[in-house]
Amino acid sequence: MTITTTAPNGFSFPVTVNSHGWYDLPPFRSGEPYGELRALIPLTPKRTADVLITGNGERIRITADTPFALNASMITVIRSSVRSMLRLDEPMEEFYALCRSEPHLRWVPKRGAGRILRAPTVFEDVVKMLFTTNCSWALTKIQTTHLTRKLGTELSPGVFTFPHPSAIALKSDAWLRRELSCGYRAPYLLKLCRDIDSGRMELESLRSSDAPTDELYARLRSIKGIGHYAAGNILKLLGRYDHLGIDSWVRTRFAELHRNGRPASDAAIERHYDRYGAWRGLVCLMEVTADWHS
Repeated sequence: MTITTTAPNGFSFPVTVNSHGWYDLPPFRSGEPYGELRALIPLTPKRTADVLITGNGERIRITADTPFALNASMITVIRSSVRSMLRLDEPMEEFYALCRSEPHLRWVPKRGAGRILRAPTVFEDVVKMLFTTNCSWALTKIQTTHLTRKLGTELSPGVFTFPHPSAIALKSDAWLRRELSCGYRAPYLLKLCRDIDSGRMELESLRSSDAPTDELYARLRSIKGIGHYAAGNILKLLGRYDHLGIDSWVRTRFAELHRNGRPASDAAIERHYDRYGAWRGLVCLMEVTADWHS
């Protein structure tokens, strides 16, 4: 079945898919030139849609491949999930006005940048962010691939769903370390999944929460293993850009862009972006990823 939905004026599908590395982590499947994105969208506890998403100007096309007939409610879930993943309903006018006032950021609205790809669920975003902490991108991919292949459901040859928290909660710390190569992250992942499975923690409402950013930040920081870097970047996936989410890569790029290669402290980096207010985290991301879209 083919489903269509509209995109805002100036939206760029390739730039959004390539906004950060999520497109490169399963169950997502994509690659240069980022003209399409394959994703798995949960419909019910036992049913998942494998979708091919493409964009052409202000029209998004979603081709759903399922062994079962899609009813109206499933079609609604697919459409709303894709809109959420691509951030199609997120207002960007204020941010684009800021960018137009800064010569080095004028490329952002021209190229339709600023929207950051996110997973169908907050849980998937949080787990993937945990898997980026204190390791290389290659290890992040290994952990995510092992997680989906060993605890997800195989929908078609080589295509596995992102596992439900309950499937992870049944495993032991030792099993996660051995089978997922996730090292010290294993007990954090296990506690997160057991807390969600038992009802002690709920994440999905964070995307629609109108709570102050500081409150959301505190909730994220209360998750074992989610430090300042991870919480700041998860906030970006929730549409809050008050935090930079500084890691070693951001430090290196900042030094290249603003210090002729000389290192800067995190406090100095924070001060540099303070003038951008609530948009400072997104401005930082646009600066350090600008060469991806040149």
